[in-house]
Amino acid sequence: MAVEYDLVVIGGGSGGLVVAGVAAALKAKVALVEKHRLGGDCLWYGCVPSKSLIRASRVAYEVKQAGRFGIYCNDPQIDFAKAIAHVQNTITTIEPHDSPERFEGLGVEVIFGDGKFVDKKTFEVNNRRLKARSFVIATGSRPATLPIPGLKEAGFITNEEVFEITERPDTLAIIGGGPIGCELGQAFSRLGSKVTIIASRDRLLPKEDPEAVEVIHQQFKSEGINFLLNTKAEKIEVVDGKKYIWAGKEKIVADQILVAAGRSPNVESLNLDAAGVKVGKKGIEVNSKLQTSNPHIYACGDVLGGYQFTHVASYQANIVLKNALFLPIFKVSDRVIPWATFTEPELARVGLTEQEAREKYGNDIRVVKQEYADVDRAQADGTTAGFAKIITKRNGQILGAHLVGAAAGELIHEIILAMSHNLKLSALSGIHIYPTLSEVNSKATFAQTRQNYEQNHRLQQMLSSIFRVIRRFG
Repeated sequence: MAVEYDLVVIGGGSGGLVVAGVAAALKAKVALVEKHRLGGDCLWYGCVPSKSLIRASRVAYEVKQAGRFGIYCNDPQIDFAKAIAHVQNTITTIEPHDSPERFEGLGVEVIFGDGKFVDKKTFEVNNRRLKARSFVIATGSRPATLPIPGLKEAGFITNEEVFEITERPDTLAIIGGGPIGCELGQAFSRLGSKVTIIASRDRLLPKEDPEAVEVIHQQFKSEGINFLLNTKAEKIEVVDGKKYIWAGKEKIVADQILVAAGRSPNVESLNLDAAGVKVGKKGIEVNSKLQTSNPHIYACGDVLGGYQFTHVASYQANIVLKNALFLPIFKVSDRVIPWATFTEPELARVGLTEQEAREKYGNDIRVVKQEYADVDRAQADGTTAGFAKIITKRNGQILGAHLVGAAAGELIHEIILAMSHNLKLSALSGIHIYPTLSEVNSKATFAQTRQNYEQNHRLQQMLSSIFRVIRRFG
């Protein structure tokens, strides 16, 4: 039987929408299958709503802290329901960009339903069998469940419900010390909740540079955010309407519990065994071309269980698109994968950590660190907490970078661009507008130049001799 489509995309989140939209623009015949609504976690439960709530919480914090600039306000009154309304309004404004009508206008056939593979070449949805040259699985992930005694009975929320509550909890316990837990923990604290974060590792944000995380630790302490490290929630009970969490030696009382302890790939209903697609512990297994064990079926985004970021899903989607429609010759690379955690101060990262670089290259690395406090704009803005740390090889090749501080998620893009084009750290020494926070990058470059000079005693002696001669005969 002849194939009906060039491409069938399963999942209408960030990755799936990129594949379907661009493929249709290239005049491929495309079907997009989604069981709920287009937009994925990013639009409904992730990036868009969380950053909207963070913005509201930062306004509240800035008003409370205005006295340090000589501006005195009465105790601000926070209308939590209106803050949530701002979140929902933002979603509503952005949603048309991901609407079925828009994608149908692009030439994509949008099919809503819960489908599954019936064999290696056929996907069934709404009692209809779809055949295609290639399939793309982009079904995303969902909050992981935790086997904590009493949790289900006590009730909890995840990022899928938190942006719909209209009454602020007086006390909020967050299980999980990763980006979601830290971002939402700080946001709720600034909006008036008493927050406790329960983290199982020895620091919050365990994938980040330890020095950078320490800046976050200190900021959280200054704001009264309680966080417990090396601690696990062991059991939960409800007494007189209050939720009690036993965690190590602590007993935490909470009106609401937010679980933010990892993600699970959405694969169970797809019947992937019938399609010949292997699934590992983290998610669907793929090769460097993002092909599954069935070479006609590709996968991208959170369902792989790797880097779970919207921009990574979009990057992978572009690789999948070319391989699935044309020839499978394009490969993904994780050498320049950036991300940011939007706490305040922000924390951004790209490439290797200092420890990873040392393990891989030994003594052939250089580490330069530039404090925000030495940047004039940071002093003017009162945002001096943080630093830029850039890791390079001895020849100046950038291996990785960590920024913690104001606008770190914006400032790191200069380093991302340099890494993407294999530019050395010296490329960042070009003119920067004064006074801007971006000087933290150029100052880091000058700091490494100075560091190299101070370690090169032979060059120092040579220059000293040259200048001595010039003085004598000049």
